[in-house]
Parts: sequence; structure tokens; C-alpha cells
Amino acid sequence: MQSDLHKIIVSPQPLSSDHVKVFLYQILRGLKYLHSAGILHRDIKPGNLLVNSNCVLKICDFGLARVEELDESRHMTQEVVTQYYRAPEILMGSRHYSNAIDIWSVGCIFAELLGRRILFQAQSPIQQLDLITDLLGTPSLEAMRTACEGAKAHILRGPHKQPSLPVLYTLSSQATHEAVHLLCRMLVFDPSKRISAKDALAHPYLDEGRLRYHTCMCKCCFSTSTGRVYTSDFEPVTNPKFDDTFEKNLSSVRQVKGLQIGMGCMMFVFSTEIIHQFILEQQKGNRVPLCINPQSAAFKSFIRKKGEQAAVNCPVAFCDATTDFTVSLISSSSTVAQPSEMPPSPLVWE
Repeated sequence: MQSDLHKIIVSPQPLSSDHVKVFLYQILRGLKYLHSAGILHRDIKPGNLLVNSNCVLKICDFGLARVEELDESRHMTQEVVTQYYRAPEILMGSRHYSNAIDIWSVGCIFAELLGRRILFQAQSPIQQLDLITDLLGTPSLEAMRTACEGAKAHILRGPHKQPSLPVLYTLSSQATHEAVHLLCRMLVFDPSKRISAKDALAHPYLDEGRLRYHTCMCKCCFSTSTGRVYTSDFEPVTNPKFDDTFEKNLSSVRQVKGLQIGMGCMMFVFSTEIIHQFILEQQKGNRVPLCINPQSAAFKSFIRKKGEQAAVNCPVAFCDATTDFTVSLISSSSTVAQPSEMPPSPLVWE
């Protein structure tokens, strides 16, 4: 992928409503699939949304992802999601949360695409929560039912705030009634009332984004001499859910000790045996698509023998042997198609 959504948002190039709709559609389409697999991403932000110049978008960086926890009595990690995109239930110390935290993050990104600035940009988690309540108003006790007592006390001892959601219309001229309506369904304080990825995709605001994507951008539909052949399922789900049995079978530190490899924005953990086999297979094909920082005598010996060949064949910069878990990517462009280069509006196609 050539760039990411953060670089696009902060760049000077204009983003049309068509850009926003096709980006948002792809984000939600990906999240619907992930959530159907029982996966919480837990770090959705513009920097983790890769974008090509043809406006194709992909979700990356699953370093904080986990399988959903159905047992609400089981505590979950609270130190997740980059602060600006962190859902209020996490900010308020909830010990259990759902995939609704990803939808909150998408809502923040949606507003950022419209306004070209971070919606809730605070210096601390407490200030982050204050900015959220400035917009949404003081939440009800029911909406704070999973919050820790300290967070509840902070909210209750402050002045009562009224919602100021109409301010969302001032984000930009693209903040239409449909856009703000969908945004307000995502930015709901109570996670149980927050819209799901599936329902968000059914919102009329995304109709044009869906048609644009499947008419000339996707790989699930194709064109023939007689016209476009569309897939039977525009936003698929997966069945069965993701199986994490292989992780549950790892019962000791010794078993999981190995290398963490940064490939692009994604972090994977493999055993040294798997990595060693991977390198051997890649060497047989005379291609090494990533650079590994050896952590054992066996790997150091292997890299010394193959390092020169790998440095020539590898499309990224070879790692410094003293740096842990690093991979340097080729610098990328931060531009996408200009509005005039975008496919024609679906209204023209009808």
C-alpha cells in the first residue's frame, strides 16, 4: 500500500464527499467481516488504514487485536486504542467491552475526514472524556453502568452538560443531514446503543460509496462484454468465527519466545522454528520480502551466511543488528486520486 489515511487527511489535497463515502464504506465493510469473526481490532485510527492512489483502503496493524470475550465477568485490557479514538467506556475504566469500541473509533475518523482535524484532541484521558461530554452531554447513570467509581464520580461532580450535537454540521460543507445522522449513531456514549458495522453499512449515506466501490474498485465483482457482474454479497461475513486454539496451546514463555516481526504496520509473533522455515522457503525462491533481526546464535549464523544475498533481494532496508524487531519500509506518497480522477458518481451510472 502506498500511504495511509492520516497522511491523506493532513495533506493539502481536497477530499470530496465521494472520497469520504468510499473510504468510510471500506472501513465498515472490513470491520463487519472482522466482527463477524469475533475479532476486536482495538486500535482503529487513520494511521492504521492503508490507502492506495486508487482509493482502495485496507485495515492493518493487528498488534492489539484480540478475540471477543463473551464472559462479562472476565476482565479485559484497558490500555488499548490510541487516545484520540478511544471509546468512552474504555476511558471510564470499563473492565469489559465489545466490538462497539471499534465503531466509536470509526465515528471519530468519519468526523476527521469531514473536518480535516481530530475531533477529540486532548492532552490526557480525563480531558479526552471531558471533550466527549462537551459534545454528547452528561451521560445517564445507565450509560455509565460499566464505568469505574472514580470515573463516575468525576462526571457527577462536574456541571451537567447539554448535548451540542448540532455543532457537527459545522465540520464542513460535506456534513449533510445524512452524514451527521450516521455520525451521531456512531458517537453514542452507551456502547449497547451504538450502531453496529452491519447496520451502519445499511445507512443511506453509504449507498453511493457502495455502488462506487463495487462498480470499479473491488475484486469481488467483474466486468464482461455485456456489463458488470456483481457479487451476491457486497459485505460478506465469515463463518465459523476465528479459532485461537493455537494460542491457548501455548502454556509457557519458552514456547512463545521468538521474534516479533514488524511487517508494514502489522506485528506478528512466531516461534523461531516457524521463522527459520519461512526464511529457508523464501531463499529457495530467491526472494526475501522482509528483514529479520536475529535474536539467537542460530539466526545470527544463518543471517551472516545469507545476509548479503538478502540485502540485495529485499525490497526494504536491511535491519541494524542491534535494533530489536525493526523493518524499514520504502517511503510512500501521501496522495490519492483527485476528485476529477475519481470514477463518475453513481447518479450518472443509473
